[in-house]
Amino acid sequence: MAEAPFLDVKNIYLSFGGIMAIAGVSFHVNKGEIFSIIGPNGAGKTSILNTISGIYLPDKGSIHYDGEEITRLAVHKRPLKGVVRTFQNLELFKGMTVLDNLMLSRHVYMKYGLFSSILWFGKAQREEVAHRKRVEEVIDFLELTHIRKKHVFELSYGLQKRVELARAMCLEPKLLLLDEPMAGMNSEETEDMARYVIDLNEEMGITVILIEHDMKVVMDLSSRVVAIDFGEKICEGLPKEVAVNPKVLSAYLGEEKWL
Repeated sequence: MAEAPFLDVKNIYLSFGGIMAIAGVSFHVNKGEIFSIIGPNGAGKTSILNTISGIYLPDKGSIHYDGEEITRLAVHKRPLKGVVRTFQNLELFKGMTVLDNLMLSRHVYMKYGLFSSILWFGKAQREEVAHRKRVEEVIDFLELTHIRKKHVFELSYGLQKRVELARAMCLEPKLLLLDEPMAGMNSEETEDMARYVIDLNEEMGITVILIEHDMKVVMDLSSRVVAIDFGEKICEGLPKEVAVNPKVLSAYLGEEKWL
């Protein structure tokens, strides 16, 4: 018997007033994959991530994750299940240090009460030490040691994107949703980010769903790819298959090849 998909998105519909953002999209993601979602601007890619992460509730359809239906699960409960995302537009606290941003991301796991947190003793102290240890491991993994005490606003855009990834990693994802993690980066920063995505996938076993406009990155990193246009799925398969699909070529550049 075939193993059930790690994530199974079935016939998802999402509309905003009279605008259909997602129109019956279905796909599955296997455990350990880097699965990419591609499509022109406004195709509905981020809306799909928003339904998986719980920001939007779909009008119709279902989402099953790790053997459990999470279609209507509250957004704040999904990180505790291991569903974690980054954002296309950075959502960091720029007036805080890198370390403080990462420690703040651990709040979903903190269980000590107000009194013990004020006095900082016993359980609160032990918990914070444990959380700090996990944060320091992420800092080392993403090579952020040299900027850990810097305020986020002092950093280059590329480093801020890496801090955004680090904050997601501090939530201990099993399924990591990356919304254009390389957007706005130069070629060197893009190569570095691609390497980190490969490392967290291969070394930590994290399943990744990637939205990215850089087709070279998509082709190099992805196990499989789904293409979306006007909220509909137009193609799904191996990167080399999707790259030559006529519907995909037409969606991007008319009938011209884009690869």
